[in-house]
Amino acid sequence: MCAMARPRKPLLSTDRIVETARALVDAEGLAAVSTRRLAAELGVSGPSLYNHFRTKDEILEAVADSVSAQVDLSMFEDGREWRTALHDWAVSYRAALRDHPNIVPVLAQGPGRRPAGLRLADAVYGAMVDAGWPPAQATSIGALMRYFIMGSALGSFAGGFVDDQSAYDPADYPHLGQAHLLAEQQEKIDERAFETGLTALLDGLVQQFEQVKRTV
Repeated sequence: MCAMARPRKPLLSTDRIVETARALVDAEGLAAVSTRRLAAELGVSGPSLYNHFRTKDEILEAVADSVSAQVDLSMFEDGREWRTALHDWAVSYRAALRDHPNIVPVLAQGPGRRPAGLRLADAVYGAMVDAGWPPAQATSIGALMRYFIMGSALGSFAGGFVDDQSAYDPADYPHLGQAHLLAEQQEKIDERAFETGLTALLDGLVQQFEQVKRTV
């Protein structure tokens, strides 16, 4: 009788390391990631990771880029008007960050050499230039959109208020009588605030674009 072959462990790959690291960041934050911890999660020896990544920072960069890769860029290629494209992209970008909030501090440092991050920047800039924005202003639009989207993902406004009504003494805070209710409506309030800010930002850009067209 032939002996049954032992089940083989999944081969270690860059994608598998990134997926495991991303899950760890999502669950426990950036501080939880170390080569020792990742090796344990993957069931391999620590040195084997160095065949794919030289440092922990390289792993976090790859995790950040994997989140950037989740952002939809099709709106810049399918003929959508530039304002609509920016809106739809911003919604997709924020959704990716909302699903992976713990990696936002790494993403906020800029794309660096990350391929997906650079493709994202290239798509936004290219779409704005193609729409008729001067290159310098197209750069500014990419920057301000990133500031707005990243800022919205760094923390929850509604979630920053405690649900203890006694914390809002009307003698000290006469206008915060309902603040203790904000946390329980966190998602609704934060989504509405994001959409309000995004609409105001894009409407302001439309006004600027009218001025640009008049000067061309």
